[in-house]
Amino acid sequence: MAKSGTHSETYTTPLKRLLLAVVILCLLGLFFLWRIDSPRVERFRAAVIDAVLPSFDWAMAPVTATVNLARDFRSYQRIYEQNQELRRELRQMTAWKEAALQLEQENAKLRDLNNVRIDPRLTYITGVVLADSGSPFRQSVLINVGSRDGIVDGWATVDGTGLVGRISGVGANTSRVIMLTDATSRIPATIQPSGQRALIVGDNTSAPPIDFLETPDQVRPGDRIVTSGDGDVFPPGLLIGQVAEDPGGRLRTRLAADYERLEFLRVLRDHGARRVSNPAALILPETPPGQTDLPTEDAKVTP
Repeated sequence: MAKSGTHSETYTTPLKRLLLAVVILCLLGLFFLWRIDSPRVERFRAAVIDAVLPSFDWAMAPVTATVNLARDFRSYQRIYEQNQELRRELRQMTAWKEAALQLEQENAKLRDLNNVRIDPRLTYITGVVLADSGSPFRQSVLINVGSRDGIVDGWATVDGTGLVGRISGVGANTSRVIMLTDATSRIPATIQPSGQRALIVGDNTSAPPIDFLETPDQVRPGDRIVTSGDGDVFPPGLLIGQVAEDPGGRLRTRLAADYERLEFLRVLRDHGARRVSNPAALILPETPPGQTDLPTEDAKVTP
């Protein structure tokens, strides 16, 4: 067995070397043949190429497919990068669009505030609504102006359309606004064009009822409701809303203010409002000087 393996290796090694030498010589011959600049050799090269290359299409197909795959992969990679960049730009544009819409809404509401027709003698300060009461039993909001801005209890607040409520509670930097819909709200009003005086009574609904009408027959749905200025509670002429009628036939108020979108409120400075210093005088008339309220024993006439 050892002799047989040695005998095989004796013939295999020289054949490998001979085959390698032949391949090298063929390659050198092909190289030199391709380097010769002669018309005959050029025709020979063209004939060889025409004869050999068409038969190698099957061998070039995998190489061509691989090259195309690599090219497509690079193209896909570029498309993916462009897609990611476009997504980032789209997110930025979405954020800018949202900011632009918010600014547009704020600008529209501020324009509405500027369009409110009020007494030119009244000055005002605009505040931002911070929060609402969040309770069905109390209708109020908090604004970011307070005593440092000169806010006083009882001053009226309006939005871009009409009356919202009054200041009830003033802090250093914030104030609470009791809205017309609150159950504690009572607003003296005038109904136009009939001139009927009434009271807008809050009942924690979006349409407060109209009470204490002297002649209800003269009032029609759609009539305009404004503040009357009675009792110096509010300046006269502020728009409250319109008269409406519920299914039960009771007259109610369709408020002009948009309570669903309160973002800015204008507080009207009413420096001329009368302050109540003697609550008892609202019920009993004041006694003229020199006259006593009730007769005393000393004032009795003796016969």
